[in-house]
Amino acid sequence: MATAPIDFRLSGLTNCLIQEGLLSESNAKLHAQEAKKNKQSLISYLVAAKLVDSKTVANLAMTAFGIPFFDLDAIDKAHLPINLVSEVLIRKHNALPLYKRGKTLYIAMSDPTNLQALDDIKFQSRLNPETILVEENKLVNAIESSLELVNTVMSDLMDSDLDNLVTSSGSEDDNPKDNINGDIEDAPIVRFVNKILLDAIKKGVSDIHMEPYEKNFRIRFRADGILFTVPSPPANIASRIISRIKVMSKMDIAERRIPQDGRIKLNISKTRALDFRVNTCPTLFGEKVVLRILDSTSAHIGIEKLGFEPEQERLFMAAINKPYGMVLVTGPTGSGKTVTLYTGLNLLNSVERNISTAEDPVEITVEGINQVNVNPKAGLTFASALRAFLRQDPDIIMVGEIRDLETAEIAVKAAQTGHLVLSTLHTNDAPQTLNRLVQMGIEPFNIVSAVNLIMAQRLARRLCEHCKISVDYPDSVLKSIGFTDAELATITIYGPVGCDNCTNGYKGRVGIYQVMTLSEKMRQIILEGGNAMQIADQAAAEGINDLRASGLNKVRAGITSLEEIDRVTKD
Repeated sequence: MATAPIDFRLSGLTNCLIQEGLLSESNAKLHAQEAKKNKQSLISYLVAAKLVDSKTVANLAMTAFGIPFFDLDAIDKAHLPINLVSEVLIRKHNALPLYKRGKTLYIAMSDPTNLQALDDIKFQSRLNPETILVEENKLVNAIESSLELVNTVMSDLMDSDLDNLVTSSGSEDDNPKDNINGDIEDAPIVRFVNKILLDAIKKGVSDIHMEPYEKNFRIRFRADGILFTVPSPPANIASRIISRIKVMSKMDIAERRIPQDGRIKLNISKTRALDFRVNTCPTLFGEKVVLRILDSTSAHIGIEKLGFEPEQERLFMAAINKPYGMVLVTGPTGSGKTVTLYTGLNLLNSVERNISTAEDPVEITVEGINQVNVNPKAGLTFASALRAFLRQDPDIIMVGEIRDLETAEIAVKAAQTGHLVLSTLHTNDAPQTLNRLVQMGIEPFNIVSAVNLIMAQRLARRLCEHCKISVDYPDSVLKSIGFTDAELATITIYGPVGCDNCTNGYKGRVGIYQVMTLSEKMRQIILEGGNAMQIADQAAAEGINDLRASGLNKVRAGITSLEEIDRVTKD
């Protein structure tokens, strides 16, 4: 068989076809012109026109160039990293990203001599592309199905009114033109992120978690303190979604190696806006993003809705209405300490009082209160903010958290010199808070003279009023928990079911509190160096309910379930 002269204007693979007698040189030139008119590669045109067989071309390329062959039928299209290469380049070069390993991106191609494709992909992805040989017809189908899968998932999760949302970073230098409508080139991603934010707001969510894994991208909402999964997009568009969040938060989208913090202000309407506190953290398979929804309306819910028992509410109101002294709220992260303190501050907020707060960060904004975001890197710590407050004629001071001896000492001195000081600590209950202050280095005599009230709290999920049902428990179980013989005959205990109005039988949350003022006997125990157990025994003797006893009162009232109280008050 005579070998046709090689035309340098044809690709290396086309010349191989000519040499093998599968295509004449003259026909190859004519087909190349037609392919150019159709904006196709010559190989794509030849296979589509059935002038050459796709499998034959693949076998010829594998033999001629020694490139590994792969069957695209054996791969899950939903997990391809097509987000690393733009759709324009994928279609232009008929090249499909298969997987990424380190700095190498493996690309499925039917024409391994298309070096321009590799150069373009390397420039855009900043990765080193390696060719994997595949059949042309399967490649075309894989590209279409992969891109269609992304677009279908995105369109299924979008609402028609999402284009009206406007966001900003929440910073003073934010440009109002840099809003959520501006990213025209990536409109499906923009609309999908809008959808997630709106859904979270409608469901009353407190946090949004976006978590990339090797084969999937999980999105979870935290509602009423519990995380649950929501419909999530394919893993291959995870980085585009995360990049969009970072753009909205004014983060550095090129920096993926260290955590970053940002903020988004979402204008839902002309009269309502919500803030999102955003944090990214690099993980094994990409950056995890968590958004905390900050709703300033939570400071105006009213003290009657917090869940206080009548005596607890009386003690709390009496403490915050004193002209000086310290009120401490304790509990784990997410137990509602900030909302409780801001509910009290909102009751005290008037033109006659100068109120200042130092927080890390400010989560609830209230007009009329001077709020400071501490910034340790810049030298603005809780302690330095407190010192500044004391020079500005304060009436009421709130410290987001007492973390160290310096802050504790300044707060105690402020409480002793005619100021009302509100703050939080991370301890399990009220008696342990007193020991914690001693361990930090505060002298017992300063504690007893400064502290007016200590309150431990938790948040328990409320049973749904639409579907809760009565549940029978053995009398022995109820008695062991703390119910009396007299109660067993009359008490009705409810449990969760689940319906369209709730999440797994619960809707909303209620506070459970241990509210403890310092009696003379408690002060004596502290001055004598007593421990938390002695203080707890004295509190019980004085009729102060601990967290579990307060929780059981919520069970008696049909507000929550025994299982929920066991969950939130378990030591």
